[in-house]
Amino acid sequence: MESNYKTALVTGASSGIGAEIVRRLTKDGLQVHALARDLSRLTALQEETGCVIHAMSVDDLEGLTALSEKLPVDVLVNNAGQSRKGDILNTTAEDVDALIDINLKAVLHMTRLFAPGMVERDRGHIVNISSIAGHYAFPGGNTAYHASKAGVHSLSQQMRVHLYGTNVRVTEISPARTETEVFGRLLGNMEEAQRRFFDEYESLKPCDIADSISFVVNAPQRMNVSFMEILPTKQVLGGLNFAKRTA
Repeated sequence: MESNYKTALVTGASSGIGAEIVRRLTKDGLQVHALARDLSRLTALQEETGCVIHAMSVDDLEGLTALSEKLPVDVLVNNAGQSRKGDILNTTAEDVDALIDINLKAVLHMTRLFAPGMVERDRGHIVNISSIAGHYAFPGGNTAYHASKAGVHSLSQQMRVHLYGTNVRVTEISPARTETEVFGRLLGNMEEAQRRFFDEYESLKPCDIADSISFVVNAPQRMNVSFMEILPTKQVLGGLNFAKRTA
């Protein structure tokens, strides 16, 4: 299908879900701007798709501000994110700061910088990639990561209130386990991550998330898919643990 929008900006675009979003939105006919830190991967993606690349971090506020002043975009996809090992009992100050800065604060700044132009043009769509970690508590997840993604969920809800009455739509995409490099970075070994998390499980693929975003972006203007939770067919949420009483 051909999108009613013309331009898109995707953060965290050099690999995984972000790169697939760039490919899919380009296929939909948008001029896609890909933002990430890895210039070599961005260059390869540019050669493949024809996207416009911006090699910077989402915590580069000065760079993002300059970009927003010269780049009107119809679709903003806040995809960039990090994860870290550990929970609140053994995490570090650096881990907490990094997760909040990249996963939440950057989303706030990107929205603050680009949403006013959408409102002025009365045209736009903001897509925030959160996580099931922002909605459910489960063992093994970093506490600050869960908190940062919960913040993205709350932000998405509040944005719809503030954009009420305009033609700017807001969608939150909340994926469960997706086969990306993030697990390899956590373990420091992608082969180990592949064996531990994916070889024996049928997980989501980055293209599944990109296809979902294409669907919501290309939906009729009268329709806003406000929230989409995407799970592998054989992954379930919930469960109750009860610790035994000890002497």
